[in-house]
Amino acid sequence: MTAVDERFATATQETDTDWAAGNQRYLTAALEVIRCRLLTKDPADALAALERAARAVDPPPAIEVCATAFQLSPFERDVLLLCAGMQLDGAFARACADAQGDPGSPGPTFSLAMATLPEPHWSAITPAAPLRRWHLVEPGRSGSPTTGPLHIDEQVLHSLTGIYYLDPRLAVLRSGAPAPGGAVPAMEPVSRRIGQQWASAYEKRIVLHGGRRCDARLAVAAAAERLGLQPLFLATRGLPADPEYGELLARLCERDTALAGHCWVLDVGDGPSGSLWPALEFAARLLAPVAVITAEPVDPDQTDIAQMAVPTTPVDQLRSRWKDALGPSGARLENWVDQLAGQFRVGLNDVDGVVASVAASGGLQREDTGPRLWAACRALARPSLDQLAQRIDARPDWSDLVLPESQLRLLRQVAVHVRHRMTVFEDWRFGRRTSRGAGVAALLHGPSGTGKTFAAEVLAAELSLDLYRVDLSQVISKYIGETEKNLRQIFDAAEAGGVVLLFDEADALFGKRSEVKDSHDRYANVEVSYLLQRIETFSGLAILTTNLKSALDTAFLRRLRFVVSFPFPDATARAAIWRGMFPPEMPTENLRAEKLARLGVAGGTIRNIALAAAFLAADAREPVRMTHLAQAARMEYAKLERPLADKEVSGWT
Repeated sequence: MTAVDERFATATQETDTDWAAGNQRYLTAALEVIRCRLLTKDPADALAALERAARAVDPPPAIEVCATAFQLSPFERDVLLLCAGMQLDGAFARACADAQGDPGSPGPTFSLAMATLPEPHWSAITPAAPLRRWHLVEPGRSGSPTTGPLHIDEQVLHSLTGIYYLDPRLAVLRSGAPAPGGAVPAMEPVSRRIGQQWASAYEKRIVLHGGRRCDARLAVAAAAERLGLQPLFLATRGLPADPEYGELLARLCERDTALAGHCWVLDVGDGPSGSLWPALEFAARLLAPVAVITAEPVDPDQTDIAQMAVPTTPVDQLRSRWKDALGPSGARLENWVDQLAGQFRVGLNDVDGVVASVAASGGLQREDTGPRLWAACRALARPSLDQLAQRIDARPDWSDLVLPESQLRLLRQVAVHVRHRMTVFEDWRFGRRTSRGAGVAALLHGPSGTGKTFAAEVLAAELSLDLYRVDLSQVISKYIGETEKNLRQIFDAAEAGGVVLLFDEADALFGKRSEVKDSHDRYANVEVSYLLQRIETFSGLAILTTNLKSALDTAFLRRLRFVVSFPFPDATARAAIWRGMFPPEMPTENLRAEKLARLGVAGGTIRNIALAAAFLAADAREPVRMTHLAQAARMEYAKLERPLADKEVSGWT
């Protein structure tokens, strides 16, 4: 058994009654040796009892594991026992008072230890020595360090008796549960390097970036399992700003690593914006295995902590994870497994969570298990994306979309490309021929109101995916680097959740790069260049809409798989739009689509006129008639500052 294994065993020994009994006998015998020395009695019998107790306990007793872990000298070990005895044995108070010749001073002091315990040395009580560095014992707040009373830390005291718990000062920072360990092929190289870093005698800190946060957690869990450690997650939002208290927490973490074999994980994604630097500063204080998980690599000029990239799990391994998680149901749901693995780039641990939630809500044998798994994956990304973009409840279908046949064919091909990405790029290995992502980017351009956003809703509904409209006011920032950061968060969350991203009025964000005349031009061009790279590697469906195709940077056009032109609707198309505009439940009377089609307006304006007419009819408690539509048309034209020709509404009454 390794030293780490022994320490880990110490943390769980309350469940091992044989060890607990042996540890208790050893601790009692060790305390008796100290008491004999206090009373200047011959400790020979006590030492013999201690030796017998040592042979009867396996693994080693807690006090010896503690002494080894903190590299205590024999004298420092005895000082720790002296302080523990004061709390565990009432006879110790009398022995301390008698040894000091003062009934009013029953507590142990460093002076008493120096006078009664063998191999004394003054350095044992210095702040840099193990006893005080790791807060095993503390001198009293009053008096000198040598004559003031010494107190053992409560957690350390309980650990010596075989009862382990996390120090309350660390427990309040604990965040989440560790990911289960086990072999994860995609994470194996990373977990092995983490283990090598943590096994180093010097540098035990590491920054993990990229990939999925839950996959990084899996890599940490695998590395910890290999070393016999147990990961604990600390909330970055709770890290103290006070350097002195931060130093105390760092020492407590190191102490806990020695007592219980813990390693530490600071997941910046769990904290608020700006929590990276406090996490890095705290990790830099630690001389214990620690990993900081973040989305992007850290500037090497800002930290000397080693960094490592976490890869995105390959689709074939994600598919295997789905099959393993589904168990016997995996074969029956094989088609759904392919679709889930191809559409939702969730973390490996998320797969287990989704399957568990669906199994708990009705089992995996139902006919609708596949759709329920799909719905659970859709819901997985919503909490993170709802804060970054606007979710649109897409419910229309193809019959609601009025476009020329050539445009409809192109839009249907968009859905085909999204639906069969797994087959083409993974099964048929077409992805090996290109470094670009397997995603689909489509540009919908044309005059305002011609149905571009509506077409995006139709595509999302056809694919059973969430549609998120990117709010440019929340994305674009005047601060350098913030726009790219906001976009990265949106793209990352969208890839994991398999959502459809809609960039309305895309020319505001994807505009042409300009000649660099000042720093503003330079950073604006950097934003466009970042978008070029991200659109190219995005694995989902991104839809861009614009009224001004010519305003887009030409480099974007080369990266778009589909460009669909939305023409202004002719009279036939306008008549079709009017026919489908009114729900069956709405009362209408003598509406003439051919006459309504005389209005030279696009579908968006037609909807506005129809809606206004509906309110006019409702207020008059009448069915919708041509007269209501004529009045609504005049109102809409006035709003648009357009003249309404008499011939457009002639014969409407």
